Amino acid sequence: MSNPYVQKEVKKVLDSAEYPTNMALAAAWIVAHFKGVNIKIYDTKDQSSLCDFNIIASAENTTQAKSMIDEIMFNLKQSGADVLSLEGLADGEWILLDIGDVIVHIFQDVSREVFDLDSLWHECDQVEIPQEYYFGAPEEAAKEKDTTENYF
Repeated sequence: MSNPYVQKEVKKVLDSAEYPTNMALAAAWIVAHFKGVNIKIYDTKDQSSLCDFNIIASAENTTQAKSMIDEIMFNLKQSGADVLSLEGLADGEWILLDIGDVIVHIFQDVSREVFDLDSLWHECDQVEIPQEYYFGAPEEAAKEKDTTENYF
């Protein structure tokens, strides 16, 4: 069962764009909110017949990677998406989730460097991920300026 806050926010993202862009953005929101790093959404519809979007992100550990995938599957299934394939869940170094027009790749940093999918799609357009998708957006950090005032 997903967190009600996550469900509400993912629904907003799904309602904010057309299919399949909305699915890609919703998956990216979940990854970003679960503190994924180096998230990229590649628009591959003109370069590949497999899918319209490939999302690539890194997780710090396998537990985090598996949690991201579980949350994406739960929320996108709720909106009618079908999970066509799920690979790599056992070791968590590279988890691939195929939901039709969107494929999500969650890597550990070392595996991401080895397989280097980013260079495969480097010429593809990237979908901009809104900054507010990220957990603890910079606006909050800017309010808490790092000063030494009243430190002692």
